[in-house]
Amino acid sequence: MKQNIAETYGLTDQEAAMFAASHRGETYHIEALESIMRKTGITEEEILCCPTLPLNDEPKFACMREGIAPRKLYHNCSGKHLGIIATARELGYPTDTYWEPSHPVQQDILNTLAYMADYPVDQIEIGIDGCGFPIFALPLKNIANAYLKLACPDMISDEATREAVKRMTRYMHASPDSIASHNFICSELLRDSNIVAKGGAKGVYCFSLIRERVAFALKVIDGSETPWPIIVASILEQIGYSNQETIDRLYTVVPKEIKNDNHIVVGERQAAFKL
Repeated sequence: MKQNIAETYGLTDQEAAMFAASHRGETYHIEALESIMRKTGITEEEILCCPTLPLNDEPKFACMREGIAPRKLYHNCSGKHLGIIATARELGYPTDTYWEPSHPVQQDILNTLAYMADYPVDQIEIGIDGCGFPIFALPLKNIANAYLKLACPDMISDEATREAVKRMTRYMHASPDSIASHNFICSELLRDSNIVAKGGAKGVYCFSLIRERVAFALKVIDGSETPWPIIVASILEQIGYSNQETIDRLYTVVPKEIKNDNHIVVGERQAAFKL
């Protein structure tokens, strides 16, 4: 069975959303993470992530001005680490090796990914992410398959996995700013209750549409995140997506216009592909 950590420890939706987050170190992220630690009894020292400063400029510069040292909790993957530590503990597994590929929880993650993506588990390539977790390589088409099931859990035959997906996507929609931060593509897309979305490492972005029952997975070749909003907005425009407000929000995150240091428009960002 899939362990319901949020229910076990009485977490709020905002706190539970941090388990799916690549947060950017805003005050509301750190407050939620600290609350999770208080409720679960997990300490910051148990987290594998290296100490760092927040990703977003405002909280990062605030730390610098105030002389606040880097923390493991500021790492954008710390919420996922807390969730897996709590899961390992509840299932009776060791917590001091929770990040190792052979750990039972990591093996469950691998097998669940293979199941959701419709891809043989023995063909998934495994590396090590920046935060120390195993990271998985498989074709974009199969990643899109997994995201389609996030949007359409009726496609998931295993009941425990289906219910876990329903809970997690509900948390994501209930607290979109927890998934990344305000004014960031993931959170702006998740304000639309019809979309399930999350960015990955090195330019990988995935999202799915619930009513339309379609999913997309893309990779920016140079690994940049900056083009994501323009690309996703173009995809939504090309398929005739009905919620123009969602598209407009993406162009607010990364405007079409390119301005120089004198705030003069010198160019325009354009998507150079056709579906």
